Amino acid sequence: MEFKTLTITGIGLGVITIIVSLFFFGQQIFYFLIGIGVVITSLPFIIDLINESRIQAEKEDMFLEFTRNLVESVKAGTPISKSIVNIRSKPYGVLSSHVHKLANQIIMGIPLSNALQTFSKDINNKSVSRALTLIGQAEKAGGDIGEILESVAGAVSMSDKLKKERKSAISTLVVQGYIIFFVFMIIILVMQFKILPMVAGIGNLGSEGIEGIGIGGEGVNPIEFSNAFLYLLLVQGLFSGLTIGQLAEGNIKSGVKHSFALMLSAFLISSGANLFL
Repeated sequence: MEFKTLTITGIGLGVITIIVSLFFFGQQIFYFLIGIGVVITSLPFIIDLINESRIQAEKEDMFLEFTRNLVESVKAGTPISKSIVNIRSKPYGVLSSHVHKLANQIIMGIPLSNALQTFSKDINNKSVSRALTLIGQAEKAGGDIGEILESVAGAVSMSDKLKKERKSAISTLVVQGYIIFFVFMIIILVMQFKILPMVAGIGNLGSEGIEGIGIGGEGVNPIEFSNAFLYLLLVQGLFSGLTIGQLAEGNIKSGVKHSFALMLSAFLISSGANLFL
C-alpha cells in the first residue's frame, strides 16, 4: 500500500511538472522541466528496485542463519520436521513470516517436501531455492540428513562469502567507472561552453560563406548543440551504469540504479549549466 501510494504520488507530480513545462515550450527551461518530470515519475520505481535488491540480500543472509540453526537442531538428534517447528520463533527478519508458515504447514501434516516447495516459491530467490531443493531431495532419499544439511549450509555460506569478496574486489572498478563518467561529463561541458564559442568566434572572422560554425551562411542553433551533448551524456550514463551493475553484482538489472544515478547527475549538471551559463 505504501509503495502504491508513493508510485501514484510520483506519477502525479511528474505529470504535473511535464504539463507545466509546456508553458515554456521553445525555451531552455522547457527541457529542464521535462527532465525533472521524468525523474519524479521514475523515482518510485527506482526506489522499489533498490529496496527489492536489499530484501533479496537480506533473504540470503537470514536463510543462512536459518540453515545453521536447523543443522544444530538436527545434529542434536531432533528430526528435521520437528526442528523446523522448534526454531520457528527465532528472529529471521524478512524470512520470519515464511518460516512460521513453513512450520504451520508441517504441524498441519503437510509433507515436508511439499512445504519446502511452497517455502521456496514464497521466498522467490534463486540461491535459496537451489538449497531448499537439495534439502527436499535429501529428506526423500534418506541417509544422514544432518551431514547433508551441514553441506548445504556450507555451500550457502561459501556462495555468500564469494559474492561479498567479489563485491569488495570490484568496488574499485565501480568507483573508477563513476570517476571516468564524471571526467567525460566535464570534458563535454568544457567543449560546449569554452571550445565551441571559441570556434564560433574564429568562424565569424573567417572567409566568405562561413558564419559561426555553420556552413554556407547558415548558423547552427546553440540549443541544438546543448541538446545533442545532453543526449550523449544520458546515453553514456545509461550504458555505464548497466556495465557497473554487471561487474559489481553480476546482473544488468542491478545496474539500473547506477544508470539512474549517472543519468540524473548528467541531466541536472548539464541542464543547470545550460540554464545559468
